[in-house]
Amino acid sequence: MEKPISVTTLFLDIGGVLLTNSWDREARKLAAREFNLDFDELDERHHLIYSSYEVGKVSLEEYLKLVVFYTVRDFSMDKFREFMFEYSKPYPEMIKLIYKLKDQFRLKVAAISNGGYELTKYRIKKFNLDNFIDFFISSSFVNYRKPDEEMYRIALDIAQVSREKVLYIEDRLIFIQIAGNLGITGIQHVDYRSTVAKLAHFGLQAD
Repeated sequence: MEKPISVTTLFLDIGGVLLTNSWDREARKLAAREFNLDFDELDERHHLIYSSYEVGKVSLEEYLKLVVFYTVRDFSMDKFREFMFEYSKPYPEMIKLIYKLKDQFRLKVAAISNGGYELTKYRIKKFNLDNFIDFFISSSFVNYRKPDEEMYRIALDIAQVSREKVLYIEDRLIFIQIAGNLGITGIQHVDYRSTVAKLAHFGLQAD
């Protein structure tokens, strides 16, 4: 059996690992029903502009003006923004697990995630992610987005860690494969139980 790496640093995705995704297709479907919007039109406009929002090129207000409020609505932007924010929910078991591992093994923890600026800031504060995550390499903070390899290079530079000491937890296999091209070891998060088993293989077993 291959000898496990000696891990000093965890790289984590946020959406799909610690929290639900912030503004995914399901959220947009729910919003269309809640606010009586044409989903196909909403989704088409979303795809045309959302990548610019995720890399910090436009604000949430600008995004919403182009995607929802390009015509008169019978609800306010604040109401719609509140709906977007409240869609985010935590995965408490995963948050507790990472918190314990960080404390027990004195790990550095960095979040590498795609997300618009306002949504990312809200999620960090709402779920106290800064209590156990040391660095946030968010697409809207650094003006790159996954799958760009630069996200991982920035994370390595900020954490000041060699890639051989990093374990990356991510729910999307393609991003693990991209990080793997840089020599970063990753595990795919499918559910809590299987992730606990995969972490144990690397010597990261919470007491």
